[in-house]
Amino acid sequence: MLSSESRQLAFVFADSPRGGEDDQASDVSVGKSYLLLIANVKEANETDTRTTDPADRLLERAASEANLAQALLKVLRNQGAPGVDGRSVEEVVADAPRLLPQLRRDLLTRAYRPGDIRRVWIPKPGGGQRGLGIPNVVDRWVQQALLQVLEPLWEPRFHDSNHGFRPHRGAQTAIAEATRHLSEGYAYTVDVDLSKFFDRVHHQRLLNRLAHRVKDGRVLKLVHRILQSAVVHADGTRIAPREGTPQGGPLSPWLSNVVLDELDWELASRGLRFVRYADDCAPGNVHAR
Repeated sequence: MLSSESRQLAFVFADSPRGGEDDQASDVSVGKSYLLLIANVKEANETDTRTTDPADRLLERAASEANLAQALLKVLRNQGAPGVDGRSVEEVVADAPRLLPQLRRDLLTRAYRPGDIRRVWIPKPGGGQRGLGIPNVVDRWVQQALLQVLEPLWEPRFHDSNHGFRPHRGAQTAIAEATRHLSEGYAYTVDVDLSKFFDRVHHQRLLNRLAHRVKDGRVLKLVHRILQSAVVHADGTRIAPREGTPQGGPLSPWLSNVVLDELDWELASRGLRFVRYADDCAPGNVHAR
C-alpha cells in the first residue's frame, strides 16, 4: 500500500487541471512526476505479494503500482510511434494518474485485453524490408511491466554466449567473445541466420518453455493473449496470427531468447563455441591449424 503522504500527493496530481493542447508539456511533466513518486515508493509500503518461490504470484508483482510506474517511465524513455489507437507516449504519460490504477485493476481482475498491432515496414540494410509490429502505448506499458518480473527468472539460466536483448550485454560483448574464440585457434566458423524467425515462433512451444519457470498460469494466459493480438496492415487488413512474436514491443526480444535458449544449450552440449545475438548465430568447431 502507498503511504498516506504518497496517496495525498498522488491525489493532487490526479486532480490537477489538464488545460488545452498548449499545456501538453505541462501535463506530461505532471504525469512523469506522478510516476516517479509511485516508482520510488519503498517496496515495504506495497502489499507484500512475494512468496518463497519468486515464480509464483507473478501477476501481483507485475501489476504492483511501483512496477507499473517504472514500466511506463521506461516506455517514455524508449519513445516510439503510436499504435492503431493513435495515442502517443506523451498522451498516455499525461493521463497516468488516471490510467495506472485502472490498468492495475484490469490486470488483476483479468479484464485487460491487448489491442491490435499496427504493422509497418522498414528497409533492411542488406536489402528487402523488415516488418515491425507497433502495439498501442498502453500495451507496450503492460509488456514492459511483464518483462520486469519475468526477466530476472530467466536471466541466470541463459547461456553466456547469448548477447542479444540482455542486461549489460550487446554487440560489443558479442564481438569480444568472437575475437577470443579466434585467438584460441577456432579458425573456422559457420554463420547462421534464422530466416523470418520472429514470424515463425510456435506459440504453444514458447508457452511450454515459459511454464518451466513461470508457475502463475494467469501470466502465461496474458502472454498468450499478447501473442494472439491481431495485426492491422496499412490497407486496413486485420489478421489474427497463429504463430510469431511481432517485433516492435518490449516483450518480443526477450521471448526470442526464451525460445532460442534451447538452441544455445544444444550447441554447447555438442562442444561447439558460438556467439549468438538475437537470431544471428556463428557457431564454430575445433579444426586443425
